[in-house]
Amino acid sequence: MLVNVEQGAVNPSVGTLLLLSDALGIGLPALVEPPASRAAKLTRSGQGAVLWTGDAGGRGVLVAGTEPPDVVELWDWTLAPGERHDSEAHSEGTRELLHVQDGAVAIEVGGDHYDLAKGDALSFPGDAPHAYINSTDVPTRFSLTVFEPGVGATHRTETPNA
Repeated sequence: MLVNVEQGAVNPSVGTLLLLSDALGIGLPALVEPPASRAAKLTRSGQGAVLWTGDAGGRGVLVAGTEPPDVVELWDWTLAPGERHDSEAHSEGTRELLHVQDGAVAIEVGGDHYDLAKGDALSFPGDAPHAYINSTDVPTRFSLTVFEPGVGATHRTETPNA
């Protein structure tokens, strides 16, 4: 897979990128963003790294992140009507914070189900299997912050196809 990625023959999935960043002991932002030359990192609208695209047009965009060992990622997610993104458990101690900007989204985490509407927020363990689901007939948009303590110290359990 690494050879295919290096040669540009394939576009790696988010799961593959997570596995690579963990194996290298760096956070996902350090893997997909150009090196920063200053303390502040500005990401202009539309310039984030698109790391997931759904069959109906949804997108998961990594817009900002910090350096290891305790990585924080800021995502801008859009799910088209009927789209779902499943994620296996991340490394132990990972927490996710989600805030609905538009529409509604259902979150499944560790066997529990949460229905969120515009303005609602949810904090949940990212070290349990989880999913983001838009079962409505309108697009939904949410911000997602992922806190991954000790990146590189433990291995992720997300599979390359997630």
